[in-house]
Amino acid sequence: MPEDVTPSAAQRNASPAAAATASKPIGRTVPHSAEAEEYLLGCCLIDGADSIARCLEAKITPEAFYNQANRTIYQKLCELYQKNPPVEISVLAEELRSARLLDSVGGFAYLSQLSARIPTTAQTPYFIDRVRELFLLRQLITVATTTVENCFNFQGGIEEFVDSVERDVFEVTQARVSDGAKSMKDPTQEAMRVIQKMMMKKGELTGVTSGFKDLDTLTWGFQKQEMIVLAARPSMGKTSLALNFVESASMPKRGEPVATLLFSLEMSSAQLALRMLCSRAKVNLKLLREGLLSKNGDDNARLVAVADEFSKAPIFIDDSSHLSIMELRAKARRLHARQKLGLIVVDYLQLLSPTDSKVPREQQVSEASRGLKALSKELDVPVIVLSQLNRSSETQQRTPKLADLRESGAIEQDADVVLILTRPKDADEKFQVAADSAELIVAKQRNGPVGDLKLTFLRDITRFENFTQ
Repeated sequence: MPEDVTPSAAQRNASPAAAATASKPIGRTVPHSAEAEEYLLGCCLIDGADSIARCLEAKITPEAFYNQANRTIYQKLCELYQKNPPVEISVLAEELRSARLLDSVGGFAYLSQLSARIPTTAQTPYFIDRVRELFLLRQLITVATTTVENCFNFQGGIEEFVDSVERDVFEVTQARVSDGAKSMKDPTQEAMRVIQKMMMKKGELTGVTSGFKDLDTLTWGFQKQEMIVLAARPSMGKTSLALNFVESASMPKRGEPVATLLFSLEMSSAQLALRMLCSRAKVNLKLLREGLLSKNGDDNARLVAVADEFSKAPIFIDDSSHLSIMELRAKARRLHARQKLGLIVVDYLQLLSPTDSKVPREQQVSEASRGLKALSKELDVPVIVLSQLNRSSETQQRTPKLADLRESGAIEQDADVVLILTRPKDADEKFQVAADSAELIVAKQRNGPVGDLKLTFLRDITRFENFTQ
């Protein structure tokens, strides 16, 4: 059994002098450095405005301090910084005295000792990193210890248990890197590399091909770090079009294939594989299901050949149901570490499970949308997200627009590109299914033009192709 690494209440509440006396533990103690904490507080007392701002930017919380006295002092320093008075030792002492906390932190003598600990704030970044590093280690120990204890008390549901462990570790590690403003130097160099790439390619795609000439002309392919939303009403062919995107990216007619990860929350991997095989081999799925195809005919030969192509293609399918955005990101991150991904597809947004089922539905969808946008930036890949449209365009008999994205305006805000798949205006309205041709509206594109284009839909093989008259 793991040893208890949690400090006792007496240790947590001890004065600095008592803490120093108790610094020789019998067994192992959790990682911490009293000196680093005191030096950092000393920096905050010498130059409160700058040093405290740096701590907040680095996401240093009071809990990052192991010593209870240091934790209390830092919390009061942050409160003073928010109120915006001069953060000086006299003001701090008076605030602690008013809150009846001055004696518990060691009195004015300890505050004076802290302010005299270090002559300059030049090493503030080092002490911030040190305090944060040790806090992260303590958090990981807590999670690991809890995990070991839960392993001994495990009562079933291994998949849910492993997911909860991953989620706990991710929550600890996701804030380990602070998000600060960057100089224009690095972004400018990156932009120049992209410009040079565009100039050298002379009109060729700069992103992942969609497989559709007119769409690639508008977007230059699916670009890295972009979230592309593909929206439509049910049975309009969203999944079919997404599978065409997957096929084109991982098995392109020209250029290098990119590894593609498809999260399917609605259909099983076997169902998707069947559709993709029949689509690429151009085999009538209805006839196949009815057993009307010959075992020795051309259709079977094409299916065998296409099956061999797909078995070698860098396509990965995750058909887990009840997947939360945290779990989805963790799975994508793990696969990306083993096999560098070039495209991620999520089918579809509204089926992602909420992290907190108690919050309103709009906030749940917003959280998922923001998480997918963050994933595209983190892994440096385009993320295609399928989404539902509401019924407004049908009831009003008009062309769908951005405002029709279902359940949350955050989708429209987070997306870099929004594609809306709809039937042509002259299509038969009798049945709510995809017509023989479809309109794909590029309703939003941050870095390019908008417009609409036509696609041909081959209903028997559930496949979209470039539009021909």
